[in-house]
Amino acid sequence: MDTKNINMLNISALMLVAVLSGFFQGCKKETKTVLPPVDDEMIETWTPGNDAFVWVDAQANIFQGPGRFRDKEDIKLILDSLKYVGVNGLVLDVKHNTGFTLYESTYTQKLSSYGGYTMLPDYVEFMVNEARSRQMKIYFSINTFVYGNSSANMGYVYNNPAFKQYESIVVNASGERVPISATGGNFFLNPAADEVQELTINIIKELAAKFQPDGIVLDYCRYRGIDADFSDLSKELFVRFLEEKYNDSQAKFMDFPKDIVSSWKVVNGNAEPNATGKYYKKWLYFRAKVLRDFFARTRQELKAVAPNVGLGAYSGAWYSSYYQQGNNYASETYDPFYDEELTFSFAIPGYKETGYAEQLDIFFSGNYYKQLYLKDNSATAHLKYHWWSVEGSMNGIEYITRNKVPVYSGIDVGNVVFDSEEDISKTIRYMYNRSNGGVMIFDVCHVTVPRYNPLKKGLWDALENGLKKE
Repeated sequence: MDTKNINMLNISALMLVAVLSGFFQGCKKETKTVLPPVDDEMIETWTPGNDAFVWVDAQANIFQGPGRFRDKEDIKLILDSLKYVGVNGLVLDVKHNTGFTLYESTYTQKLSSYGGYTMLPDYVEFMVNEARSRQMKIYFSINTFVYGNSSANMGYVYNNPAFKQYESIVVNASGERVPISATGGNFFLNPAADEVQELTINIIKELAAKFQPDGIVLDYCRYRGIDADFSDLSKELFVRFLEEKYNDSQAKFMDFPKDIVSSWKVVNGNAEPNATGKYYKKWLYFRAKVLRDFFARTRQELKAVAPNVGLGAYSGAWYSSYYQQGNNYASETYDPFYDEELTFSFAIPGYKETGYAEQLDIFFSGNYYKQLYLKDNSATAHLKYHWWSVEGSMNGIEYITRNKVPVYSGIDVGNVVFDSEEDISKTIRYMYNRSNGGVMIFDVCHVTVPRYNPLKKGLWDALENGLKKE
């Protein structure tokens, strides 16, 4: 699940980055904000939503270890328990990182078994029926632009070689362009490729028409990182963007990719810009617009076939660095370039048009931090916005999304090392009674399987105590 992948999330690394960057590059300044005037219709009242969702990751709950979603009676018991403690919604992972789906699809293969574990043949249908029978909301999540697992050499791209041409091309520390499959892990396709977008939207529409869920949540709807996508296709589309947007007649002569990033360095095992070129910030703008336009296209096509199915997204809450994935979940009315209350060095004039909050019906944010309140740390006690704490990041998301979409703040109870169940409950309670949508708990396996969380115990009491309305 995006940056919250169960086995890959590295909270300590995130916190180290925060410390090294002075906790928050957008600390409050003496100058006043120069945002355009905000009228009452631009920011609606922020009121608690009091919904509680739990994420059900396919890999963790079906295709590994003591996955408890391989048995129908076990599933019923878990859903009953979730309902009892106050959870009223599920986010069900139905498109695996192989690019295969957990149901019979016209567009991709069904993933019946993986890693030696076999899925219930009617898993998705069963989950929908069981959720409905308990008056629980059910949203589907998909690994949007991931179509293979290069570690396992398995997935959609391996069965459909024609799609290999849309493989994301990344740049390594030496400045060399290499296929993403050579780097291991998730096999991202290029989000800018029309064929990739069409395939993905067809799967989304199929899900909506076939199951009529409450909504579909786009996870991994982004580039892998700042090192992607440097394919010939992206270059061609970027040159066209520069010519049309800026009337840049010299764009076609650029030194690609050096005119975007002239040199690279390795940070925590990943290639990051060491020195940037003249087109760097326009490149960031271009990538963010690719994703915003995809959201708009998806919404239009989804609503044409299933107007009552909501469109949602998941993103990490760390907006100050999420531009590296090309993802701008802010409102299109929020302009990060002209805002002097929060300083974002990545933005240029016009960047606000890449905001996609208005395209969504629901948004899940990963507020995956141990620090709850700003006052809990002397370095943040004087701040209002701070992307590396729960309260600070929630304030920031409220500010940049302008309440254009219900936000569900997310807690990771398995990878963040909380000191006690009470700390978990406090964080859930704050999110539940503070977010305008509610809270999202990641992941159900961390709640149900003691060895999947740092406290090594079932977390039912922590959830029940947290999900109490104030």
